[in-house]
Amino acid sequence: MAKLTKNAQNPRIAALKALSEVLDEHKNLGDSEALAGIQDGRDGALARNLAYGVLRWLSALEWLAAKLLARPVKKRETDVQRLVLLGLQQLWHDHTANHAAVNETAECARSLGKPWAVGLLNAVLRRFLREREALLEAMQKAGKHFAHPDWLLGEIQRDWPQKWREILDENNRQAPLWMRINRQKADEARLQELLTDAGFEVAGHGLARDAISISPAASVSRIPGFEQGWLSVQDPAAQLARDLLEPRSGDRILDACAAPGGKTAHLLESCPGLDLTALDRQPQRSGQIEQNLERLGLQATNLTADALDTGSWWNGIKFNKILLDAPCSATGVIRRHPEIKWLRSSAQVDTVVQLQAGLLNALWPLLETGGTLVYATCSILKRENSQQVERFLAQHADAALAGPDVEWGAAGPFGRQIMPGEAGMDGFFYAVLRKSD
Repeated sequence: MAKLTKNAQNPRIAALKALSEVLDEHKNLGDSEALAGIQDGRDGALARNLAYGVLRWLSALEWLAAKLLARPVKKRETDVQRLVLLGLQQLWHDHTANHAAVNETAECARSLGKPWAVGLLNAVLRRFLREREALLEAMQKAGKHFAHPDWLLGEIQRDWPQKWREILDENNRQAPLWMRINRQKADEARLQELLTDAGFEVAGHGLARDAISISPAASVSRIPGFEQGWLSVQDPAAQLARDLLEPRSGDRILDACAAPGGKTAHLLESCPGLDLTALDRQPQRSGQIEQNLERLGLQATNLTADALDTGSWWNGIKFNKILLDAPCSATGVIRRHPEIKWLRSSAQVDTVVQLQAGLLNALWPLLETGGTLVYATCSILKRENSQQVERFLAQHADAALAGPDVEWGAAGPFGRQIMPGEAGMDGFFYAVLRKSD
């Protein structure tokens, strides 16, 4: 790809660079340096919207491009191919004026030192405008409008034969912005006033009592109360972990795989007096936990260690409660992170399923008799969720399923599944396990 430094403030070229960071370097879109580098708020919003949109609809856009191009773009011209996708995304899903989408996208090729591609981009995008209805109808007949990789589409269809279309539709929608109120610190009346004065609409949530939605979505730097520690970004589905763990003052709790610390903080905000250990194996991610706790005015024992290697960090005193928010495919949060569809594979899920089983087996001996372990994932795949819990229970006579006994989610024999979009929430799975003699 041509160097993009001199064009860093062009929102379309920034979006192009962000796509390269994700698809070539396998970064998460939220960590994109190209998007973070745009100083103008309006240009930044456009760049983010374009990058997220292309990744949300990637395979469908690629199908359209293949139909519109007289011959494939050479492999070494990846940036030109992705400019086609950016242009199509604007014309198909965005509110950009047609002439601006075509002209500005085509001119990006000139900025990249490829004037030969300006005519190509103009021709392809204008052809889409002429043939739009026929192309989109053909796409739907071919089943390409789902915009999911074949392996994931097939697994969702097998796991949820009655709900798979609804799941795919939700995955392809933009998620709302949900935040959590720090009730130990926030002046809630003043917070409501500040948010309203800043032009935001605020609403609560019927299931997660500390959750509020804020619209329109904005970066946290623009949201009153965030820097003061009154608010944190967290989906209501993730906030339900606190309710299931039922923290009480004096409880000795382990939050395994805790980074970036959202659930750790929620537990501490809800119940002063906890003896809470937050664990993550990566120093950088442990640093995120520490930064979040400091912003919120909270304290925990923050350890950088591998949860599987309990001998390297556990002091031998058993925990009353353990939260295992296990590493997973993250297929329940695709609407927030559309790159997940293209960065995951079935083989990677196989690997993470083994890791989840290893973590359950390693941490179970650290739980006292009568204690509770909450197993959670932000996945909708049964091999990570109900099937994982089923295997664990079959192998541990001292383990019993104790819930969750709640009204939300889809009840199963080994836990409860929240579907993407249910009550505005992300996809999440929970199982509550109790340890007997």
